[in-house]
Amino acid sequence: MSDLTLNIPNVVDEVSQAFERYEKGLVDGDVEVLDDTFWNSPQTIRYARDRQGYGFDEIHAHRLARPAGIMVKDVRRRLVITTFGQDLATVNMEYTNKGTERLGRQSQTWVRMQDAGWKVVSAHVSFMEDPAA
Repeated sequence: MSDLTLNIPNVVDEVSQAFERYEKGLVDGDVEVLDDTFWNSPQTIRYARDRQGYGFDEIHAHRLARPAGIMVKDVRRRLVITTFGQDLATVNMEYTNKGTERLGRQSQTWVRMQDAGWKVVSAHVSFMEDPAA
């Protein structure tokens, strides 16, 4: 059985850096960065608020059709990064989207690929009513 030590500091740092690069790519509409963040595989899944992406090719096509700058987040309410050993992590974030009062949520599963570094293998984005409002 492999070691699944939680939150090894250098692994948390690596995932944090990969996540922040992805977030900047979203804001900038940088499809190259967004594509590089996700595992290039038919098994990759991204559930978005308006469509599902089954496989890297569908996810990529959605990115090409989306205008830049639509994912600007005003306030990060909570960011939780949990790593399991050296090669698996989850990232969960709550935020408020710019110009709305809606609470956004996103979750990602990241895996360190042997030859490609950290990649998102599964992602989910949704909105809900803010329970604090």
